[in-house]
Amino acid sequence: MSVTVKAIEPVKKALREYVNFGIDLYDGNDCFVPSLIFDEINTLIPSKNPAFDYCRAQSFMAYRDGKPAGRITAIINDRLNSTTGRKEARFGFVDFVDDCEVTDALFSAAEQWARDNGMTEMIGPMGFTDMDREGMLVEGFDEMGTMATIYNYPYYPAHVERLGYRKDTDWVEYRITIPDKVPEKMTRISEIVMKKYDLRILKYTSGKKIKRDYGQELFRLINETYANLYGYCSLTERQIDYYVDMYLSILRLDYVSVVVDSKGKLVGVGITLPSLSAALRKSRGRLFPLGWLRLLRAIRGHNDVIDLLLIAVAPEYQSKGVNALFFYDLLNLYIKNGVKYAETNLELESNSQVQSQWEYFERRQHRRRRAFRKQL
Repeated sequence: MSVTVKAIEPVKKALREYVNFGIDLYDGNDCFVPSLIFDEINTLIPSKNPAFDYCRAQSFMAYRDGKPAGRITAIINDRLNSTTGRKEARFGFVDFVDDCEVTDALFSAAEQWARDNGMTEMIGPMGFTDMDREGMLVEGFDEMGTMATIYNYPYYPAHVERLGYRKDTDWVEYRITIPDKVPEKMTRISEIVMKKYDLRILKYTSGKKIKRDYGQELFRLINETYANLYGYCSLTERQIDYYVDMYLSILRLDYVSVVVDSKGKLVGVGITLPSLSAALRKSRGRLFPLGWLRLLRAIRGHNDVIDLLLIAVAPEYQSKGVNALFFYDLLNLYIKNGVKYAETNLELESNSQVQSQWEYFERRQHRRRRAFRKQL
């Protein structure tokens, strides 16, 4: 039996097989949550994804006797490299069968492409930006994932370590139990913070209005808040426009909390969403014929799990208790709507400031994922 590797053209027809392999490999697995097929395809097409304004990429597929056996995308973020001074490539969108010959051939192709383009090290799994899925699962293989995270089989880390990759950083995730009422300490802190800094919480019922009022400003705030986080590359104005159109239209707005100062300037935002994991699993990442309806029901109907997608607070207001305002605002709504659990998604294991905000809640650290690095 022979293994071959083919470079994949960044066009819809070729990428459909590439993306479908990453779903078919997990057929029957109860924990895997696929991304939306059309979204992943568009992410890999230069004319669709504005990250290609400053990124280069090449996708590869491995075949065992003509049958798909693995996939990987090598990415060079030239903008980030110019800031850090590194010659760093990324690998992402990676999946493979439990076969050493397959992983050897697959990673060899990605690494050689990186070398040919002047890179001296490779990290991953990472995407083009922080908005893409990142981090290889190393703990929590029996836990259902979220729409924002990668799921992979337990044999993945062993394969990449065998190839010389070593831990660069870890992220942890928590499953939080929603309490019966808002903790008194949180209420007290929130009221003090709002009074001291003259802050208020805004609620929206119109997607068009929140996009008009704070759409671009929201993503600029994310740039400020996440600027020093691992692997973060600030979003360009074209990317901001892209993500505003992509994400703000699907939000359940009562689960979004916007904090502003007395002049209406954005101070912080908390974006949460009813879990789409079960809906994406049932639809296998497809919108049609019924995928869109399942997603709509998950967002609008009864759902006892919430995804905490992101919290961003302006640097000058960090460590001042502003984070408490988001839960002060949202917890009563969760309780009223029968929400039992919240998924925190990724947070760096070293980010004690973020993890401290969960001290109010009963919680369980149930997943860990890792970025690996290798010198080429």
